[in-house]
Amino acid sequence: MSTETKTATLDATEFSLTPPDPVPQVAPEQAAGLVPVSTEEKSKLDTKVDAFVNELVSVDANSPAFGEKVDQITRMGQEQIRAAAAMSNRFLDRPVRAMDADGAVGKDLAELRRTVEDLDPGRKGKLSGPRKLLGIIPFGNKLKNYFDSYTSAQGHISSILQRLDSGKKELHLDNAAIDTERQKLWAAMGELEQMIHIAKTLDARLEAKALELDSSDPAKAKALRESALFYVRQRTQDLLTQMAVSVQGYLALDLVKKNNVELVKGVDRASTTTVGALRTAVTVAQAMTNQRLVLGQITALNKTTSDIIDSTSTLLREQTAQ
Repeated sequence: MSTETKTATLDATEFSLTPPDPVPQVAPEQAAGLVPVSTEEKSKLDTKVDAFVNELVSVDANSPAFGEKVDQITRMGQEQIRAAAAMSNRFLDRPVRAMDADGAVGKDLAELRRTVEDLDPGRKGKLSGPRKLLGIIPFGNKLKNYFDSYTSAQGHISSILQRLDSGKKELHLDNAAIDTERQKLWAAMGELEQMIHIAKTLDARLEAKALELDSSDPAKAKALRESALFYVRQRTQDLLTQMAVSVQGYLALDLVKKNNVELVKGVDRASTTTVGALRTAVTVAQAMTNQRLVLGQITALNKTTSDIIDSTSTLLREQTAQ
């Protein structure tokens, strides 16, 4: 193989592993509009906002009715915020195996790797020679001792593989639960998005109405700005903040699911490719060792045959000389 071909092969097989991207930070200002709201739904919400503004403007700014309307604004989206926050809390409380570096699946994979590395015949050196005590004194048979250790480790490997299979099933169940959680969180974010649209539309309508009343009813315009509009903007910020938290939670669930999928792939590789590679290596090592032993015996036999022929020739020469 030429140097160019070797270089091309190395370049083709080189690769690098990169960790998954972290969950991106979502600012409250960026959270609005991430969950789509249909035009028809927006139209219905706008109609409700217009009706509310008209009712608010129609009552006296000093009346209890005006105060009740403002109280409704202060409670706007409260139920949706609580529901979305509860879902985020459930997500944080649930056991996430993919985030736990010391989880059962991770431990079993690490243990299997150590076991396979320990049994790798390539790390044992020449197996056909005798073992040597302190590296000097012949002691025992390396090949027999190696295969004894390999045989005794089979039960341990089988136990690890069984635990990995159980862990894989749990990861599949975990991902199914994540899908359900994401669907619920998506629905909650949809309701939050509707409330954000209501809040922003209400802000625009109240601001426009206050400007309109500046000349005809300055007192009511002031009340709209200092009471209603103030609380609308406060609730808008609360809704946007909760939406940002919910969006990050949604993205985090997706990241956990991807990590679980990678763990499942790792378990599959460990159960098939890794263990199969070990068995192949052991078979090859045994075959090569047996081949060396057979070749050694054949060489010795050929030498014995040659010695017999030489001895017979010598006897014949001696007999002829007599």
